[in-house]
Amino acid sequence: MEGGAYGAGKAGGAFDPHTLLRQPHTILRVVSWLFSIVVFGSIVNEGYLNSPSEGKEFCIYNRNPNACSYGVAVGVLAFLTCLLYLALDVYFPQISSVKDRKKAVLSDIGVSAFWAFLWFVGFCYLANQWQVSKPKDNPLNEGTDAARAAIAFSFFSIFTWSLTAALAARRFKELTFQEEYSTLFPAAAQP
Repeated sequence: MEGGAYGAGKAGGAFDPHTLLRQPHTILRVVSWLFSIVVFGSIVNEGYLNSPSEGKEFCIYNRNPNACSYGVAVGVLAFLTCLLYLALDVYFPQISSVKDRKKAVLSDIGVSAFWAFLWFVGFCYLANQWQVSKPKDNPLNEGTDAARAAIAFSFFSIFTWSLTAALAARRFKELTFQEEYSTLFPAAAQP
């Protein structure tokens, strides 16, 4: 972006989808969005097995319904969070107030770090429950690829959300620097 104002393009400028899609935090957010779809989709689609002897479904992760519920809940909520922050990324250039921009970026830091933590917990929980699953519960190995995919993409999500938080922290530093610069040199801050 050219001569940006406080961490983005000039406030009030026209929406440019090409510039938005090339920004690293937008790319990471889209990747996180896709990872969340893989996690909850894998668990919803093949995370529950039917036992012919019992006649009811059970979770593939050690027959623990909480493991499947956690994976689905975190996946769906991360999906919605990504959509919310993608909308904020679209709206961000329209925000002219430095304080409002700082609040948006601070919330991005906090939410991204929180989701990285939730994905870490989810990865550990799913991996542990998968490890202690009994082979006799799934003799035909149904849904094992989906269960492993959910675990793997939970692991990958830790890094995408952590990187998103790191990029937001860098963006916050730029906002703070530009605010202090315009306070110290008001004549130089005018375009």
